[in-house]
Amino acid sequence: MKKFLVLLFTVFLVAVLAACTANENAGEEEPADDAEAAEENGETGESDEASGEKILRLNNGVEPTSFNPSIGFDQVSWDPLNNLMEGLTRLDKESKAGPGAAADWEISEDGLTYTFNLREDANWSNGDPVTAEDFVYAWKLMLDPETGSQAAFLAYFIKGAEAFNSGEGSADDVAVTAVDEKTLEVVLEAPTGFFLDLLTNPAFFPVNHKVAEENPDWHAEAESFVANGPFKLESWEHDSEMMFAKNEEYWDADAVKLDKVHFEMVNDTNTQYQMFESGELDTASIPPELSDQLIDGDNVFIGNYGGLEFYRFNLTEEPFQNKKIRQAFSHAINRADIAEFVVKNGVEPAYGFVSPGFITPSGEDFRDVNGDLTTFDAEKAKQLLEEGMEEEGYDELPPIVLSYNTSDSNKAVAEAIQNMFIENLGVEVSLENQEWGVFAEAQQNLELQFSRSSFINDYNDPVNFLESFITDSYMNRTGWSNAEYDELIAKGKSETDEEKRWEYLLEAEKLLAEEMIAIPIRYYNTVVLEADGVSGILRHPVGYFDLKYADVE
Repeated sequence: MKKFLVLLFTVFLVAVLAACTANENAGEEEPADDAEAAEENGETGESDEASGEKILRLNNGVEPTSFNPSIGFDQVSWDPLNNLMEGLTRLDKESKAGPGAAADWEISEDGLTYTFNLREDANWSNGDPVTAEDFVYAWKLMLDPETGSQAAFLAYFIKGAEAFNSGEGSADDVAVTAVDEKTLEVVLEAPTGFFLDLLTNPAFFPVNHKVAEENPDWHAEAESFVANGPFKLESWEHDSEMMFAKNEEYWDADAVKLDKVHFEMVNDTNTQYQMFESGELDTASIPPELSDQLIDGDNVFIGNYGGLEFYRFNLTEEPFQNKKIRQAFSHAINRADIAEFVVKNGVEPAYGFVSPGFITPSGEDFRDVNGDLTTFDAEKAKQLLEEGMEEEGYDELPPIVLSYNTSDSNKAVAEAIQNMFIENLGVEVSLENQEWGVFAEAQQNLELQFSRSSFINDYNDPVNFLESFITDSYMNRTGWSNAEYDELIAKGKSETDEEKRWEYLLEAEKLLAEEMIAIPIRYYNTVVLEADGVSGILRHPVGYFDLKYADVE
Protein backbone atom coordinates (compact mmCIF):
# COMPACT_ATOMS: atom_id res chain seq x y z
CA MET A 1 0.00 0.00 0.00
CA LYS A 2 2.74 2.45 0.93
CA LYS A 3 4.59 1.67 -2.31
CA PHE A 4 1.41 2.47 -4.19
CA LEU A 5 1.07 5.81 -2.45
CA VAL A 6 4.68 6.75 -3.02
CA LEU A 7 4.24 5.95 -6.71
CA LEU A 8 1.03 7.93 -6.77
CA PHE A 9 2.73 11.03 -5.48
CA THR A 10 5.71 10.64 -7.77
CA VAL A 11 3.19 11.03 -10.56
CA PHE A 12 1.67 14.02 -8.82
CA LEU A 13 5.01 15.83 -8.89
CA VAL A 14 4.25 16.68 -12.50
CA ALA A 15 0.52 17.19 -12.02
CA VAL A 16 -1.40 20.34 -11.26
CA LEU A 17 -2.34 20.51 -7.61
CA ALA A 18 -5.49 22.53 -7.18
CA ALA A 19 -6.74 22.93 -3.66
CA CYS A 20 -10.36 23.47 -2.98
CA THR A 21 -11.77 24.00 0.40
CA ALA A 22 -14.95 22.61 1.08
CA ASN A 23 -17.30 24.52 2.64
CA GLU A 24 -19.47 22.51 3.86
CA ASN A 25 -17.91 24.50 5.31
CA ALA A 26 -18.99 26.96 6.88
CA GLY A 27 -20.43 24.07 7.83
CA GLU A 28 -20.65 23.81 4.23
CA GLU A 29 -18.79 22.37 1.37
CA GLU A 30 -17.23 24.39 -1.39
CA PRO A 31 -13.92 25.18 -2.92
CA ALA A 32 -12.61 25.67 0.51
CA ASP A 33 -11.65 22.18 1.13
CA ASP A 34 -8.81 22.16 3.52
CA ALA A 35 -8.15 24.35 6.30
CA GLU A 36 -4.65 23.99 5.09
CA ALA A 37 -6.41 25.36 2.10
CA ALA A 38 -8.22 27.58 4.44
CA GLU A 39 -5.24 29.60 3.88
CA GLU A 40 -4.78 28.40 0.57
CA ASN A 41 -7.32 31.02 0.52
CA GLY A 42 -3.94 32.07 1.57
CA GLU A 43 -2.41 35.37 2.28
CA THR A 44 0.54 37.32 1.25
CA GLY A 45 2.17 40.47 2.11
CA GLU A 46 4.25 43.07 0.51
CA SER A 47 4.85 46.74 1.04
CA ASP A 48 4.46 48.79 -2.13
CA GLU A 49 7.75 50.68 -2.00
CA ALA A 50 6.85 52.96 -4.86
CA SER A 51 3.68 54.28 -3.23
CA GLY A 52 4.70 53.79 0.38
CA GLU A 53 1.53 51.78 0.96
CA LYS A 54 1.36 48.64 3.04
CA ILE A 55 -0.22 46.01 0.81
CA LEU A 56 -0.88 42.44 1.91
CA ARG A 57 -1.20 40.09 -1.05
CA LEU A 58 -3.40 37.04 -0.55
CA ASN A 59 -4.83 34.18 -2.54
CA ASN A 60 -8.54 33.43 -2.21
CA GLY A 61 -8.29 30.34 -4.41
CA VAL A 62 -11.46 30.96 -6.42
CA GLU A 63 -14.18 33.55 -6.95
CA PRO A 64 -16.32 34.12 -3.84
CA THR A 65 -19.74 32.54 -4.25
CA SER A 66 -21.43 35.70 -3.00
CA PHE A 67 -20.73 38.70 -0.78
CA ASN A 68 -24.32 38.65 0.38
CA PRO A 69 -23.74 37.30 3.92
CA SER A 70 -26.85 35.12 3.67
CA ILE A 71 -25.84 33.48 0.40
CA GLY A 72 -22.05 33.00 0.37
CA PHE A 73 -22.22 29.96 2.62
CA ASP A 74 -18.63 28.86 2.16
CA GLN A 75 -15.13 29.71 3.17
CA VAL A 76 -14.11 31.40 -0.06
CA SER A 77 -16.86 33.95 0.58
CA TRP A 78 -16.76 34.21 4.36
CA ASP A 79 -12.99 34.59 4.74
CA PRO A 80 -12.92 37.84 2.76
CA LEU A 81 -16.32 38.90 4.13
CA ASN A 82 -14.96 38.62 7.67
CA ASN A 83 -12.59 41.45 6.80
CA LEU A 84 -15.09 43.60 4.91
CA MET A 85 -17.84 43.35 7.51
CA GLU A 86 -18.41 42.89 11.21
CA GLY A 87 -21.21 41.41 13.29
CA LEU A 88 -22.36 42.28 16.77
CA THR A 89 -19.46 40.27 18.15
CA ARG A 90 -16.02 39.53 16.72
CA LEU A 91 -13.44 36.91 17.64
CA ASP A 92 -10.60 38.55 19.56
CA LYS A 93 -6.91 37.71 19.65
CA GLU A 94 -7.64 34.79 21.99
CA SER A 95 -10.35 33.51 19.58
CA LYS A 96 -13.09 34.42 22.07
CA ALA A 97 -16.26 36.30 21.16
CA GLY A 98 -15.78 39.92 22.11
CA PRO A 99 -17.35 43.26 21.20
CA GLY A 100 -17.72 44.05 17.51
CA ALA A 101 -20.31 46.41 16.10
CA ALA A 102 -21.92 46.11 19.55
CA ALA A 103 -19.97 47.86 22.29
CA ASP A 104 -21.64 45.76 24.98
CA TRP A 105 -24.80 43.82 25.80
CA GLU A 106 -27.04 42.64 28.63
CA ILE A 107 -28.40 39.10 29.07
CA SER A 108 -31.62 38.46 31.03
CA GLU A 109 -31.52 36.23 34.09
CA ASP A 110 -33.32 33.42 32.26
CA GLY A 111 -30.71 33.53 29.47
CA LEU A 112 -33.32 34.16 26.78
CA THR A 113 -33.14 37.87 26.02
CA TYR A 114 -30.03 39.64 24.71
CA THR A 115 -29.95 43.42 24.43
CA PHE A 116 -27.10 44.71 22.25
CA ASN A 117 -25.90 48.31 22.38
CA LEU A 118 -24.37 49.26 19.04
CA ARG A 119 -21.40 51.62 18.93
CA GLU A 120 -22.29 55.24 18.30
CA ASP A 121 -19.32 55.47 15.91
CA ALA A 122 -20.09 52.25 13.99
CA ASN A 123 -20.56 53.39 10.38
CA TRP A 124 -20.79 51.96 6.89
CA SER A 125 -18.10 52.78 4.34
CA ASN A 126 -20.50 55.26 2.67
CA GLY A 127 -20.86 57.16 5.95
CA ASP A 128 -24.27 55.78 6.97
CA PRO A 129 -24.55 54.76 10.62
CA VAL A 130 -24.74 51.03 11.35
CA THR A 131 -28.18 50.64 12.92
CA ALA A 132 -30.15 47.97 14.75
CA GLU A 133 -32.51 47.90 11.76
CA ASP A 134 -29.57 46.79 9.57
CA PHE A 135 -29.32 43.62 11.67
CA VAL A 136 -33.09 43.05 11.69
CA TYR A 137 -33.17 43.41 7.90
CA ALA A 138 -30.19 41.10 7.33
CA TRP A 139 -31.32 38.33 9.66
CA LYS A 140 -34.90 38.28 8.38
CA LEU A 141 -33.57 38.28 4.82
CA MET A 142 -31.48 35.21 5.71
CA LEU A 143 -34.52 33.49 7.22
CA ASP A 144 -36.95 34.41 4.43
CA PRO A 145 -37.80 31.17 2.58
CA GLU A 146 -37.67 33.14 -0.68
CA THR A 147 -33.98 33.88 -0.08
CA GLY A 148 -33.10 30.19 0.06
CA SER A 149 -30.16 30.82 2.39
CA GLN A 150 -28.19 27.69 3.24
CA ALA A 151 -27.10 29.42 6.46
CA ALA A 152 -30.62 29.97 7.79
CA PHE A 153 -30.49 27.00 10.15
CA LEU A 154 -27.80 28.76 12.15
CA ALA A 155 -30.41 31.28 13.31
CA TYR A 156 -32.91 28.68 14.56
CA PHE A 157 -31.85 29.45 18.13
CA ILE A 158 -33.82 32.69 17.79
CA LYS A 159 -37.50 32.56 18.73
CA GLY A 160 -39.71 32.27 15.66
CA ALA A 161 -36.78 31.85 13.25
CA GLU A 162 -37.32 28.23 12.28
CA ALA A 163 -41.06 28.69 11.84
CA PHE A 164 -40.53 31.63 9.48
CA ASN A 165 -37.82 29.85 7.50
CA SER A 166 -39.92 26.70 7.13
CA GLY A 167 -42.96 28.66 5.90
CA GLU A 168 -45.00 28.03 9.04
CA GLY A 169 -44.60 31.49 10.53
CA SER A 170 -44.10 35.10 9.49
CA ALA A 171 -41.25 37.57 9.62
CA ASP A 172 -43.09 39.39 12.39
CA ASP A 173 -42.75 36.28 14.59
CA VAL A 174 -38.92 36.42 14.50
CA ALA A 175 -37.89 37.86 17.87
CA VAL A 176 -35.34 40.38 16.60
CA THR A 177 -36.32 43.96 17.36
CA ALA A 178 -34.76 47.36 16.74
CA VAL A 179 -35.61 49.07 20.04
CA ASP A 180 -34.07 52.26 18.71
CA GLU A 181 -31.39 53.17 16.17
CA LYS A 182 -28.55 51.73 18.24
CA THR A 183 -30.29 49.09 20.40
CA LEU A 184 -31.11 45.55 19.22
CA GLU A 185 -33.12 43.02 21.25
CA VAL A 186 -32.96 39.30 20.48
CA VAL A 187 -35.07 36.62 22.21
CA LEU A 188 -34.02 32.97 22.01
CA GLU A 189 -36.09 29.79 21.99
CA ALA A 190 -33.95 28.39 24.82
CA PRO A 191 -30.81 29.44 26.70
CA THR A 192 -27.84 29.05 24.34
CA GLY A 193 -24.48 29.37 26.02
CA PHE A 194 -22.54 29.80 22.77
CA PHE A 195 -24.87 32.43 21.25
CA LEU A 196 -22.28 35.24 21.37
CA ASP A 197 -19.80 32.98 19.61
CA LEU A 198 -22.42 32.05 17.01
CA LEU A 199 -22.91 35.73 16.18
CA THR A 200 -19.30 36.03 15.00
CA ASN A 201 -20.29 33.93 11.99
CA PRO A 202 -20.61 35.99 8.78
CA ALA A 203 -24.20 34.81 8.29
CA PHE A 204 -25.12 37.25 11.08
CA PHE A 205 -23.40 40.26 9.57
CA PRO A 206 -25.65 43.31 9.04
CA VAL A 207 -26.83 44.63 5.68
CA ASN A 208 -27.26 48.36 5.07
CA HIS A 209 -31.01 48.18 4.61
CA LYS A 210 -31.29 51.55 2.86
CA VAL A 211 -28.71 50.55 0.25
CA ALA A 212 -30.18 47.05 -0.19
CA GLU A 213 -33.72 48.32 -0.62
CA GLU A 214 -32.56 50.63 -3.42
CA ASN A 215 -30.30 48.00 -5.03
CA PRO A 216 -30.86 44.31 -4.15
CA ASP A 217 -27.60 43.48 -5.99
CA TRP A 218 -25.52 45.89 -3.88
CA HIS A 219 -23.15 43.05 -2.94
CA ALA A 220 -22.30 41.99 -6.50
CA GLU A 221 -19.87 44.74 -7.55
CA ALA A 222 -17.23 46.87 -5.85
CA GLU A 223 -18.92 50.09 -6.96
CA SER A 224 -22.09 49.32 -4.99
CA PHE A 225 -20.68 47.32 -2.08
CA VAL A 226 -20.82 48.92 1.36
CA ALA A 227 -18.71 47.59 4.23
CA ASN A 228 -18.77 48.05 8.00
CA GLY A 229 -15.57 46.16 8.79
CA PRO A 230 -11.86 46.99 8.81
CA PHE A 231 -11.67 47.10 4.98
CA LYS A 232 -13.83 48.16 2.07
CA LEU A 233 -14.06 46.63 -1.41
CA GLU A 234 -12.09 48.96 -3.70
CA SER A 235 -12.14 46.85 -6.87
CA TRP A 236 -13.29 43.41 -7.99
CA GLU A 237 -12.37 41.79 -11.29
CA HIS A 238 -14.51 38.67 -11.15
CA ASP A 239 -12.71 35.31 -11.26
CA SER A 240 -9.40 37.16 -11.24
CA GLU A 241 -8.63 39.48 -8.33
CA MET A 242 -10.00 41.78 -5.60
CA MET A 243 -8.50 44.80 -3.90
CA PHE A 244 -9.53 45.82 -0.39
CA ALA A 245 -8.66 49.21 1.06
CA LYS A 246 -8.63 50.37 4.67
CA ASN A 247 -12.11 51.50 5.71
CA GLU A 248 -11.65 54.91 7.31
CA GLU A 249 -15.29 54.81 8.49
CA TYR A 250 -14.64 51.70 10.61
CA TRP A 251 -15.04 52.46 14.34
CA ASP A 252 -11.60 50.98 15.12
CA ALA A 253 -9.77 52.20 12.01
CA ASP A 254 -6.79 53.29 14.10
CA ALA A 255 -6.05 49.62 14.85
CA VAL A 256 -5.83 48.74 11.12
CA LYS A 257 -2.23 48.93 9.93
CA LEU A 258 -2.61 47.83 6.31
CA ASP A 259 -3.51 50.23 3.53
CA LYS A 260 -4.69 47.54 1.14
CA VAL A 261 -5.22 43.80 0.74
CA HIS A 262 -4.88 42.25 -2.70
CA PHE A 263 -6.55 38.89 -3.34
CA GLU A 264 -5.53 36.66 -6.21
CA MET A 265 -7.74 33.74 -7.27
CA VAL A 266 -5.31 30.91 -7.99
CA ASN A 267 -6.85 27.47 -7.58
CA ASP A 268 -3.62 25.53 -7.96
CA THR A 269 -1.39 24.42 -5.10
CA ASN A 270 1.85 24.41 -7.05
CA THR A 271 1.21 27.75 -8.74
CA GLN A 272 0.42 29.57 -5.51
CA TYR A 273 3.54 28.05 -3.93
CA GLN A 274 5.66 29.23 -6.87
CA MET A 275 4.14 32.70 -6.49
CA PHE A 276 5.17 32.62 -2.83
CA GLU A 277 8.71 31.60 -3.79
CA SER A 278 8.94 34.44 -6.30
CA GLY A 279 7.65 37.01 -3.81
CA GLU A 280 4.27 37.54 -5.49
CA LEU A 281 2.54 36.05 -2.45
CA ASP A 282 3.68 36.23 1.12
CA THR A 283 1.85 33.19 2.38
CA ALA A 284 0.97 29.88 0.76
CA SER A 285 -0.07 26.36 1.55
CA ILE A 286 2.50 23.60 1.20
CA PRO A 287 2.07 21.20 -1.74
CA PRO A 288 1.86 17.65 -0.28
CA GLU A 289 4.93 16.43 -2.16
CA LEU A 290 7.02 19.18 -0.56
CA SER A 291 5.69 18.64 2.94
CA ASP A 292 8.63 16.61 4.24
CA GLN A 293 11.19 19.23 3.30
CA LEU A 294 9.17 22.35 4.25
CA ILE A 295 6.98 21.46 7.21
CA ASP A 296 9.67 22.06 9.86
CA GLY A 297 10.80 25.41 8.50
CA ASP A 298 10.94 28.56 10.63
CA ASN A 299 8.49 30.29 8.30
CA VAL A 300 5.69 27.73 8.78
CA PHE A 301 2.60 28.43 10.86
CA ILE A 302 0.84 25.27 12.10
CA GLY A 303 -2.40 25.50 14.04
CA ASN A 304 -5.61 23.68 14.87
CA TYR A 305 -8.62 24.08 12.64
CA GLY A 306 -12.08 22.78 13.45
CA GLY A 307 -13.22 20.66 10.56
CA LEU A 308 -13.47 17.23 8.97
CA GLU A 309 -13.02 15.65 5.56
CA PHE A 310 -15.47 12.79 5.14
CA TYR A 311 -17.32 10.71 2.55
CA ARG A 312 -21.09 10.49 2.75
CA PHE A 313 -23.33 7.65 1.60
CA ASN A 314 -26.63 8.10 -0.21
CA LEU A 315 -28.93 5.73 1.67
CA THR A 316 -31.58 6.01 -1.02
CA GLU A 317 -29.34 4.18 -3.50
CA GLU A 318 -28.14 0.59 -3.41
CA PRO A 319 -26.11 -0.88 -1.82
CA PHE A 320 -25.79 1.75 0.91
CA GLN A 321 -29.22 1.25 2.37
CA ASN A 322 -27.50 -1.58 4.28
CA LYS A 323 -25.73 -0.51 7.48
CA LYS A 324 -23.24 -3.39 7.50
CA ILE A 325 -22.10 -2.58 3.97
CA ARG A 326 -21.58 1.04 5.03
CA GLN A 327 -19.60 -0.10 8.06
CA ALA A 328 -17.53 -2.42 5.88
CA PHE A 329 -16.47 0.45 3.63
CA SER A 330 -15.42 2.47 6.67
CA HIS A 331 -13.31 -0.33 8.19
CA ALA A 332 -11.58 -0.84 4.82
CA ILE A 333 -9.96 2.62 4.87
CA ASN A 334 -6.49 3.09 6.31
CA ARG A 335 -6.81 6.69 7.47
CA ALA A 336 -3.31 6.79 8.95
CA ASP A 337 -1.79 6.12 5.52
CA ILE A 338 -3.96 8.78 3.91
CA ALA A 339 -2.90 11.35 6.51
CA GLU A 340 0.81 10.44 6.39
CA PHE A 341 1.40 9.70 2.72
CA VAL A 342 -1.38 11.43 0.76
CA VAL A 343 -2.52 14.64 2.48
CA LYS A 344 0.60 15.08 4.63
CA ASN A 345 1.28 18.48 6.27
CA GLY A 346 0.77 17.08 9.75
CA VAL A 347 -2.95 16.31 9.45
CA GLU A 348 -4.49 13.78 11.82
CA PRO A 349 -6.55 10.74 10.74
CA ALA A 350 -10.18 10.89 11.87
CA TYR A 351 -11.74 8.00 13.78
CA GLY A 352 -14.71 10.09 14.89
CA PHE A 353 -16.72 13.00 13.53
CA VAL A 354 -16.19 15.88 15.97
CA SER A 355 -12.70 17.30 15.56
CA PRO A 356 -10.36 17.74 18.55
CA GLY A 357 -10.43 20.98 20.51
CA PHE A 358 -13.96 21.11 21.92
CA ILE A 359 -13.66 21.05 25.70
CA THR A 360 -16.39 19.50 27.86
CA PRO A 361 -17.59 21.14 31.12
CA SER A 362 -15.32 18.72 33.00
CA GLY A 363 -12.29 20.00 31.09
CA GLU A 364 -11.82 16.99 28.82
CA ASP A 365 -11.63 17.06 25.05
CA PHE A 366 -14.84 15.80 23.42
CA ARG A 367 -12.72 13.71 21.08
CA ASP A 368 -10.86 12.02 23.95
CA VAL A 369 -14.09 11.22 25.80
CA ASN A 370 -15.70 9.43 22.86
CA GLY A 371 -12.42 8.01 21.56
CA ASP A 372 -12.15 6.06 18.31
CA LEU A 373 -15.58 5.23 16.89
CA THR A 374 -14.30 3.43 13.81
CA THR A 375 -11.08 1.63 12.90
CA PHE A 376 -9.04 0.29 10.03
CA ASP A 377 -9.72 -3.45 10.15
CA ALA A 378 -9.61 -5.27 6.79
CA GLU A 379 -10.81 -8.59 8.21
CA LYS A 380 -13.76 -7.01 9.95
CA ALA A 381 -14.54 -5.08 6.78
CA LYS A 382 -14.69 -8.27 4.71
CA GLN A 383 -16.89 -9.99 7.29
CA LEU A 384 -19.34 -7.07 7.47
CA LEU A 385 -19.48 -6.85 3.68
CA GLU A 386 -20.29 -10.54 3.41
CA GLU A 387 -23.01 -10.26 6.07
CA GLY A 388 -24.50 -7.16 4.46
CA MET A 389 -24.57 -8.70 1.01
CA GLU A 390 -26.29 -11.78 2.43
CA GLU A 391 -28.92 -9.61 4.10
CA GLU A 392 -29.66 -7.90 0.79
CA GLY A 393 -29.48 -11.05 -1.31
CA TYR A 394 -26.55 -9.77 -3.36
CA ASP A 395 -24.30 -12.20 -5.23
CA GLU A 396 -22.27 -9.15 -6.18
CA LEU A 397 -22.52 -5.48 -5.35
CA PRO A 398 -24.23 -3.04 -7.70
CA PRO A 399 -21.80 -0.70 -9.50
CA ILE A 400 -20.42 1.94 -7.14
CA VAL A 401 -19.31 5.45 -8.13
CA LEU A 402 -17.38 7.68 -5.75
CA SER A 403 -17.78 11.37 -6.68
CA TYR A 404 -15.62 14.29 -5.61
CA ASN A 405 -15.38 17.98 -6.47
CA THR A 406 -12.48 18.75 -8.76
CA SER A 407 -9.21 19.30 -6.94
CA ASP A 408 -5.81 17.65 -7.06
CA SER A 409 -5.87 16.84 -3.35
CA ASN A 410 -9.42 15.47 -3.53
CA LYS A 411 -8.37 13.26 -6.45
CA ALA A 412 -5.34 11.99 -4.55
CA VAL A 413 -7.42 10.93 -1.54
CA ALA A 414 -10.11 9.37 -3.74
CA GLU A 415 -7.58 7.32 -5.69
CA ALA A 416 -5.92 6.10 -2.50
CA ILE A 417 -9.28 5.03 -1.09
CA GLN A 418 -10.25 3.41 -4.38
CA ASN A 419 -7.14 1.26 -4.10
CA MET A 420 -7.94 0.38 -0.46
CA PHE A 421 -11.39 -0.86 -1.42
CA ILE A 422 -9.85 -3.16 -4.02
CA GLU A 423 -7.12 -4.34 -1.66
CA ASN A 424 -9.18 -4.73 1.52
CA LEU A 425 -12.68 -5.53 0.23
CA GLY A 426 -12.14 -6.84 -3.27
CA VAL A 427 -14.56 -4.14 -4.47
CA GLU A 428 -13.95 -2.00 -7.51
CA VAL A 429 -15.20 1.56 -7.23
CA SER A 430 -15.32 4.01 -10.14
CA LEU A 431 -14.25 7.63 -9.61
CA GLU A 432 -16.02 10.70 -10.95
CA ASN A 433 -15.02 14.33 -10.52
CA GLN A 434 -17.26 17.34 -11.04
CA GLU A 435 -16.76 21.09 -10.80
CA TRP A 436 -17.95 22.52 -7.52
CA GLY A 437 -21.23 24.06 -8.61
CA VAL A 438 -22.42 20.94 -10.41
CA PHE A 439 -21.17 18.67 -7.63
CA ALA A 440 -22.83 20.64 -4.80
CA GLU A 441 -26.21 20.69 -6.51
CA ALA A 442 -26.07 16.98 -7.37
CA GLN A 443 -25.13 16.05 -3.81
CA GLN A 444 -27.90 18.18 -2.36
CA ASN A 445 -30.43 16.55 -4.71
CA LEU A 446 -29.29 13.04 -3.65
CA GLU A 447 -28.05 12.31 -7.16
CA LEU A 448 -24.63 11.06 -5.99
CA GLN A 449 -24.28 7.52 -4.67
CA PHE A 450 -21.11 7.99 -2.62
CA SER A 451 -19.42 11.37 -2.41
CA ARG A 452 -16.71 13.44 -0.80
CA SER A 453 -17.58 16.16 1.70
CA SER A 454 -15.91 18.47 4.13
CA PHE A 455 -17.10 20.49 7.07
CA ILE A 456 -15.57 23.59 8.57
CA ASN A 457 -17.11 24.54 11.92
CA ASP A 458 -19.25 27.67 11.89
CA TYR A 459 -19.06 28.22 15.64
CA ASN A 460 -17.33 26.79 18.67
CA ASP A 461 -19.61 23.95 19.76
CA PRO A 462 -19.78 20.27 18.68
CA VAL A 463 -23.51 20.51 17.99
CA ASN A 464 -22.60 22.53 14.91
CA PHE A 465 -21.36 19.46 13.02
CA LEU A 466 -23.72 16.95 14.59
CA GLU A 467 -26.88 18.90 13.77
CA SER A 468 -26.03 18.53 10.07
CA PHE A 469 -27.57 15.05 10.05
CA ILE A 470 -30.96 15.68 11.63
CA THR A 471 -33.97 14.86 9.47
CA ASP A 472 -34.53 17.34 6.63
CA SER A 473 -31.41 19.36 7.39
CA TYR A 474 -29.99 21.07 4.32
CA MET A 475 -26.63 19.65 5.37
CA ASN A 476 -27.83 16.04 5.66
CA ARG A 477 -27.56 14.99 2.00
CA THR A 478 -27.73 11.28 2.82
CA GLY A 479 -31.43 10.46 2.89
CA TRP A 480 -31.02 9.30 6.50
CA SER A 481 -33.61 10.01 9.17
CA ASN A 482 -33.51 8.83 12.78
CA ALA A 483 -35.96 10.04 15.45
CA GLU A 484 -33.63 9.10 18.31
CA TYR A 485 -30.81 11.11 16.77
CA ASP A 486 -33.08 14.11 16.16
CA GLU A 487 -34.11 14.05 19.81
CA LEU A 488 -30.53 13.87 21.05
CA ILE A 489 -29.59 16.91 18.95
CA ALA A 490 -32.65 18.84 20.13
CA LYS A 491 -31.61 18.20 23.73
CA GLY A 492 -28.01 19.02 22.83
CA LYS A 493 -29.20 22.47 21.84
CA SER A 494 -31.72 23.27 24.55
CA GLU A 495 -30.53 21.54 27.75
CA THR A 496 -29.54 24.18 30.32
CA ASP A 497 -27.41 21.79 32.40
CA GLU A 498 -24.15 21.91 30.44
CA GLU A 499 -22.92 18.50 31.60
CA LYS A 500 -26.17 16.86 30.50
CA ARG A 501 -26.12 18.79 27.23
CA TRP A 502 -22.68 17.47 26.36
CA GLU A 503 -23.74 13.94 27.28
CA TYR A 504 -26.49 14.17 24.70
CA LEU A 505 -23.97 15.28 22.09
CA LEU A 506 -21.55 12.48 22.97
CA GLU A 507 -24.37 9.95 22.58
CA ALA A 508 -25.40 11.52 19.28
CA GLU A 509 -21.92 11.08 17.83
CA LYS A 510 -21.86 7.43 18.93
CA LEU A 511 -25.18 6.83 17.19
CA LEU A 512 -23.94 8.56 14.05
CA ALA A 513 -20.89 6.30 14.03
CA GLU A 514 -22.96 3.17 14.62
CA GLU A 515 -25.19 4.03 11.66
CA MET A 516 -22.10 5.05 9.65
CA ILE A 517 -24.01 7.20 7.19
CA ALA A 518 -20.72 8.99 6.54
CA ILE A 519 -17.07 7.93 6.78
CA PRO A 520 -14.68 10.26 8.64
CA ILE A 521 -11.32 10.53 6.85
CA ARG A 522 -9.13 13.18 8.48
CA TYR A 523 -9.26 16.34 10.55
CA TYR A 524 -8.18 19.69 9.18
CA ASN A 525 -5.36 21.86 10.36
CA THR A 526 -3.87 25.15 9.24
CA VAL A 527 -0.42 24.96 7.69
CA VAL A 528 0.80 28.20 6.13
CA LEU A 529 4.13 29.35 4.75
CA GLU A 530 4.60 32.97 5.74
CA ALA A 531 7.15 35.42 4.33
CA ASP A 532 9.39 37.54 6.52
CA GLY A 533 7.74 40.78 7.53
CA VAL A 534 4.18 39.51 7.70
CA SER A 535 2.64 39.64 11.17
CA GLY A 536 -0.63 39.94 13.05
CA ILE A 537 -2.85 37.68 10.95
CA LEU A 538 -5.34 35.96 13.27
CA ARG A 539 -6.06 32.38 12.24
CA HIS A 540 -8.83 31.18 14.52
CA PRO A 541 -9.20 27.43 15.23
CA VAL A 542 -12.94 27.86 14.65
CA GLY A 543 -13.80 30.90 12.59
CA TYR A 544 -12.43 32.93 9.71
CA PHE A 545 -9.06 34.54 9.27
CA ASP A 546 -8.85 38.12 10.44
CA LEU A 547 -6.63 40.82 8.94
CA LYS A 548 -7.66 43.63 11.27
CA TYR A 549 -4.29 43.56 13.08
CA ALA A 550 -2.17 42.31 10.16
CA ASP A 551 0.96 44.19 9.16
CA VAL A 552 3.77 43.99 6.60
CA GLU A 553 7.25 45.44 6.71
